[in-house]
Amino acid sequence: MTEINGHRPIAIGARLKKYPQILTLGFRPNFSDYTPREQDLLVSSPKIYYPTAFYADLFDAMGKETFPSYHTYKFAQDKIKQTAIFQMLKIPHPRTIVFYGPRQKKQILKEFNFPFIAKIPRGSAKGLGVYLVQSTEDLAHYLNQKGPAYIQEYIPIDRDMRIIIIGSRVVLGFWRMAGIDSFKTNLSQGGKISFDPLPQKAMDLALLTASKCGWNDVGIDIIQSGNRFYVLEGNMKYGTKGFQKAGINYKELLCDLILNGGL
Repeated sequence: MTEINGHRPIAIGARLKKYPQILTLGFRPNFSDYTPREQDLLVSSPKIYYPTAFYADLFDAMGKETFPSYHTYKFAQDKIKQTAIFQMLKIPHPRTIVFYGPRQKKQILKEFNFPFIAKIPRGSAKGLGVYLVQSTEDLAHYLNQKGPAYIQEYIPIDRDMRIIIIGSRVVLGFWRMAGIDSFKTNLSQGGKISFDPLPQKAMDLALLTASKCGWNDVGIDIIQSGNRFYVLEGNMKYGTKGFQKAGINYKELLCDLILNGGL
């Protein structure tokens, strides 16, 4: 079997379990359920691949490197935390405010004019939980849902860019064109893929964002308005339809990057 620095690559998550070059141990929430040999491998290996969100925290506390990185897991599907880091790092991002509790939510219309975007801030993906709010009725419907209100300025677009970074480089980038009569570009919501060249400024912004945020397995969504580019969010659970359309075997790509020292 192929080895890296004398070690066969060790993984916990099942993403590459069909590739014998990677030793996939599987997820067991009780560490004691691993055999003594497996425990030793997990503790002694210089890097663990796909550690899962549960073990990423633990390996980080031990000072052990993982792929994806600890920070990649920590920001997954958390728009509130992502917006905060974008603001702290001065990464261009649509104006966004999070409103907590009934008293704060009454201030929304003092901060934003119709139309604006409202999102379910945690746990949503594939364009679900994203609303174009155009009236007080729309806003009331959104606010019926529990939790904080994540409100963002509306920037009219008919496309955005999905730029996928694995390790420290862009492995794929494409346009996502909004479906008919839809403001959403998500492929699961009727969006279409275009491989027309992306602006270099957008590629550079995606790499800068991933680097500053400590993300190394992420799909960065970027929009262009005039001459300005904005990062919408980082998707750690990005789909692979773009790879399929581009004729790239996603899992083989990952395996090759690991075995060739790219991850």
